[in-house]
Amino acid sequence: MSELDLTHIAWRKSSRSTGSGSDCVEVALGDISIAIRDSKNPQQAFLLFGRTEWKAFLEHVRGRDL
Repeated sequence: MSELDLTHIAWRKSSRSTGSGSDCVEVALGDISIAIRDSKNPQQAFLLFGRTEWKAFLEHVRGRDL
């Protein structure tokens, strides 16, 4: 898979999600891209990141800026 095929990809919620589904972000991992979307509006727009950008984002969130 060279591109993120959103029709067959598995979306997952954060392990820190409360389970109520009210305020969650879902993530889908592709071979070269990562997509995120609002779980309340899965048919709406999503954000697409390359792996380098996604890693930088996670490092920032974790407080370990590169």
